[in-house]
Amino acid sequence: MEGTRRADIRPGIDVLVELTEDKRTGRLTGGRVKEILTSAPNHPHGIKVKLENGLVGRIKQIIQSN
Repeated sequence: MEGTRRADIRPGIDVLVELTEDKRTGRLTGGRVKEILTSAPNHPHGIKVKLENGLVGRIKQIIQSN
């Protein structure tokens, strides 16, 4: 599932995010959502979140929803 709809995102779900510094390479980083940072209901590049490990990025794929 893609991470472009805010309604699909909840704290605690496992996701793959693209960090700001990885935009050129497209490298994805896995983690668990701690906080949703995007306030808009949709975002074409992915909803921006803070992961439990403190990293911030845009969701590219939802791995598992609890």
